[in-house]
Amino acid sequence: MWVGISAVGCLRTDNGGKSWTHANKNTRAGFLPDPYPEFGQCIHRLLQHPTQPDVLYQQNHCGLYKSLNAGEDWIDVQSNLPSEFGFPIGLDPHHPETLYSVVEGEARNNIGEQFTVYRTQNAGEEWEALTHGLPSGPNVRLGVLRHGLCTDELDPCGVYVGTNTGQLFASNDRGDNWQLIADYLPTIYSVKATYLS
Repeated sequence: MWVGISAVGCLRTDNGGKSWTHANKNTRAGFLPDPYPEFGQCIHRLLQHPTQPDVLYQQNHCGLYKSLNAGEDWIDVQSNLPSEFGFPIGLDPHHPETLYSVVEGEARNNIGEQFTVYRTQNAGEEWEALTHGLPSGPNVRLGVLRHGLCTDELDPCGVYVGTNTGQLFASNDRGDNWQLIADYLPTIYSVKATYLS
């Protein structure tokens, strides 16, 4: 089991919680004197691959990382993203090399005038900007919190993003096209999706 804690980092237990070890090798904490400390990283979201249990992904304060060995060490997979900072990540359950992220600037909202969801289809080697149907303009300042992005179980999977200013966006085609499905809500802290058959 793994636990990601803000300002602590990733912890791992192999004995049901009787003892814990730090699992932060190669993850950066650029705000500390030692940029690669044993602990002190600020993890925002931690996900496990649905079919390969030793493969983990984390978005933290200083990057997006993947582990292939249950957290023994981590690989930086933010490659061409415009910022290392972000809160949410999501995983396509049918195509687990496909991840979604919303990275943000220092003001904790979109970078520039375009609200953007990013997608990788090769486990973080390269990322593409998904913007079709998402708002843009000089007054667009949207942020997404840790649990504000999710995917559903359908194939192709739906992707859902809730903002800190109360908009809920949805895509039913793996992020290619987006639509606003709810507006004028309070701050959206968490988004979960399910479907009824």
